[in-house]
Amino acid sequence: MNFQELLRESLRAISAHRLRSFLTLLGIIIGVGTLTGVIAVISGLNAFVQDRVIQLAPDVWVLTKFGIIQSREEFFDALKRKDLDYDEYLKLKELLVRSESLAAQASGQTAVKHRDRRLGGIQVHGTSAVYGPLVRLDIVAGRYFTDAEDDTAQAVAVIGSDIKDELFPQLDPLGREVLVGGRPYRVIGLLAQQGRTLGENRDAQVYVPFQAYRRQFGSRDSISILLRARGGVPGLDASVDEARSVLRALRHTSFRAPDPFGVVTAENLQQLWRQISAATFLLTLLIASVSLGVGGIVIMNIMLVAVVERTREIGVRLALGARKRDIRRQFLLEASLLSLLGGVVGVGLGAVAAFGVRNGLSFPAQLTPPIAALGLALSLVVGLVAGYWPARQASNLPPVDALRSEA
Repeated sequence: MNFQELLRESLRAISAHRLRSFLTLLGIIIGVGTLTGVIAVISGLNAFVQDRVIQLAPDVWVLTKFGIIQSREEFFDALKRKDLDYDEYLKLKELLVRSESLAAQASGQTAVKHRDRRLGGIQVHGTSAVYGPLVRLDIVAGRYFTDAEDDTAQAVAVIGSDIKDELFPQLDPLGREVLVGGRPYRVIGLLAQQGRTLGENRDAQVYVPFQAYRRQFGSRDSISILLRARGGVPGLDASVDEARSVLRALRHTSFRAPDPFGVVTAENLQQLWRQISAATFLLTLLIASVSLGVGGIVIMNIMLVAVVERTREIGVRLALGARKRDIRRQFLLEASLLSLLGGVVGVGLGAVAAFGVRNGLSFPAQLTPPIAALGLALSLVVGLVAGYWPARQASNLPPVDALRSEA
């Protein structure tokens, strides 16, 4: 029998029991749908985290009080550390030679207001003038503030798009005043719309000169210090080592004691995210594997029942000259088509889930062709494995015994 005849016979056998075939596919549908949907979300998040969350350039790194916290114990240890202060920032700026630029940053929350419009809980960042280029802030109108404006604590501000939409609807905010924590600031820049990042609204933020921030909000909290390595990425390790040594010396940290501060690099953040996404992927793969395994077992049982039901048919075909391999290939093809059909429906469900997550929850998710191909390939493999034993049993039936069957 050629492939077209095998395909026609397989489709006829599947369509003869539509309800049974559908119920057989549920495990495959659930497994493939879960796998493709979650992988679509994870792959979308990976790209989103790379482009939007990790705003540090590869040659930029951060000194902070906490660093990257991965356990409860690390958090409580970090709480005991001394705050990074502005004097240490000035010392580092004076002594470091392997870092070509440094920026200080402090953050807090307050309300912003323009006339009778008010927004509460806005994130306010006091930064040095070089902060914008270091974190690649996308300014669509106006500009970031200068060193002179920072040194003289000028009341100027760069605002996010949500603040513009809420406080200055139908107006150009540049040159207008906005009250930040009750103090007037002149808007000189507008950031591009960024949306939400893992629940944080990145468009509800204000950036002001660091000295203006200190004058208004004080300097009781720890600051962050951003550094750009001299010589680009190849000079990153040397920049980190030099700054660590200088800051440990300034704090008189003993040789054997751990760093009393944290170091954050783009590579650290990417590595942490890879660990999180890999753990999520493995958990999803485990859940999907159980469902696919159950689906494969159901397919095998149904195909074994089909062998019993069609014993006489198999005997007639063998008696008329059909070869064992033709019988084997037909049952393998039936099992594969069943499983592949479940894979197609599962991929469709995964695509619907990714679409719903992206549009309903504003969460990055995209079902790409490689992800769809992975789901279909897995379903096909499950079908081949599940159909092998029934196909072998069917092909090994003795023609005389099969013709004698009353099934």
